[in-house]
Amino acid sequence: MFGWTVDAERSFALLDAWLDAGFNFVDTADVYSIWAPGHVGGESERIIGQWLRRSGRRDRVVLATKVGKPMGPDRRGLKATYIRKAVEDSLERLQTDYIDLYQSHDDDLETPLEESLSAFDTLHREGKIRAIGASNYTAARLATALRVSADNHLIRYESLQPLYNLHDRMAFEAELGPLCVKEGLGVINFYTLAAGFLTGKYRTPADAEKSVRGKNTVTKYLNERGLRILQALDQVALGTGHSPAAIATAWLMAKPSVTAPIVSATSLEQMEVLFQAARLQLDANSMDILDAASA
Repeated sequence: MFGWTVDAERSFALLDAWLDAGFNFVDTADVYSIWAPGHVGGESERIIGQWLRRSGRRDRVVLATKVGKPMGPDRRGLKATYIRKAVEDSLERLQTDYIDLYQSHDDDLETPLEESLSAFDTLHREGKIRAIGASNYTAARLATALRVSADNHLIRYESLQPLYNLHDRMAFEAELGPLCVKEGLGVINFYTLAAGFLTGKYRTPADAEKSVRGKNTVTKYLNERGLRILQALDQVALGTGHSPAAIATAWLMAKPSVTAPIVSATSLEQMEVLFQAARLQLDANSMDILDAASA
């Protein structure tokens, strides 16, 4: 959201509040927010970089960004030469000497895994990145990448950033989740709140039309199953006194395979919900209600 629907000053306030509350993980990507009119990509990284320089809090942040999504002609994928250029661009925008977690934003079937992993390995040895992760990989390709790293003594993917939330369960739980548990990979899933749907604020097509993100992404959740999930969230909310957003996030945090759900916040009020979620432990009955409704 930084640089897209949230301006620099509000972004700085959100980041300060995040660290002040005891949290430390910040995830972005080079491509954010190239889809917005007049944007060229890198807007989010630039704002985070400005905040890091202004706040002097780099040592308190676990900073993650990504490479691979299309940024323009000849600026996409995971070829070694492009990874080298992309990481330097991200470091400059972020105003830092190193990236804690550098992630492949998409799989690149046109580039050999050994080439990409060798490039990451070189950056790691140079101290420019500390660990690597994968995003949007299938279980089969992720398993192959881990094998290539082991066979060639290269840095390996230590995390996966998949689509996973109370509504979008099948793809992750079928194969990716078990693989991550088996191989000891951290899971930092995106769309924790299904683009805001799981907050309960979108219950009709008219609701979705009220925001940019709503009409672009939420409509697909407005179906019988989606509404059943909202009813379950309402039921658990009534019993716990917490909001649907906090409950949906806490449900993920209770899953053994999940390390740290990623959630976007555009206001301090929304961020307070995340703070509540981190302290919320759902009982077995609440988990059963949510599991059944979203099965």
